[in-house]
Amino acid sequence: MRWLVTGAAGMLGRDTVAELARRGEDVTGLDRAALDVTRPDAVEDALAAHRPDLVVNCAAYTAVDAAEHDEPRALRVNGDGPAHLARACARHGARLVHVSTDYVFPGTARTPYPEDAPPAPRTAYGRTKLAGERAALTALPDGCAVVRTAWLYGAHGTSFVRTMLDLERRRDTVDVVADQRGQPTWSADVAARIADLGPRVGPALHGVFHATAAGEATWYDLARAVFRAAGADPDRVRPAPSDAFPRPAPRPAYSVLAHGRWREAGLGAPRDWRTALSEALPLIREESPREAS
Repeated sequence: MRWLVTGAAGMLGRDTVAELARRGEDVTGLDRAALDVTRPDAVEDALAAHRPDLVVNCAAYTAVDAAEHDEPRALRVNGDGPAHLARACARHGARLVHVSTDYVFPGTARTPYPEDAPPAPRTAYGRTKLAGERAALTALPDGCAVVRTAWLYGAHGTSFVRTMLDLERRRDTVDVVADQRGQPTWSADVAARIADLGPRVGPALHGVFHATAAGEATWYDLARAVFRAAGADPDRVRPAPSDAFPRPAPRPAYSVLAHGRWREAGLGAPRDWRTALSEALPLIREESPREAS
């Protein structure tokens, strides 16, 4: 089976390419310089050249706050890009796994959002990602899986976890939002989910899946866990309300996603976020830039 991963220089893209290579799959990763998904001709040429059986779309405009002021640009990447990929997949007989986000929901629930919960995004980023979901599922209805994830951190690139590790070294105390709940999710775990799901996508199994860790936490909880794992006093993390950190795009108060469809795919439930974090932290520290001596 031949795999093609777009957005391969990003956190999840890199982990997906690495996971597929580790499994011995025939995988090609294309970063933005190699494939601009907003250009339908470039997408067509890429599929014609590489002839993949499965495309994993990790390409995205992820600047949540910037999207509030530049929604047309975000829409080109997050909405038009998946549409171009899905149409090209349909022409070439390929299947598509498209990565999306919890921001398609309003973030006002009190219980985990199931995969079929009605979307109602409150931000430009969420609107553009929902547009991409719908475009991909419309163009490739029997051969597309949308994989929503949230609160990602990984060994590569910037993330909340890496920021907390850095702040633990540099500050005596740190104030962290304590009134937003979600699921801290290691990007390597999402990559493994994508690798498991991809070969099963087809007429009998398609649609929306939620790829986040089990359990839930606030950013404050996560920061304390990072400090504790680093051998630091978790009480150096102090709780703060969301309005202490005003942002152009409102953050969801509740971003917990349910995982019911994995059973339909014949795959087990995701592991708890704490278990994944304990495994990920040594790798993140290893990849962190070394401080000048």
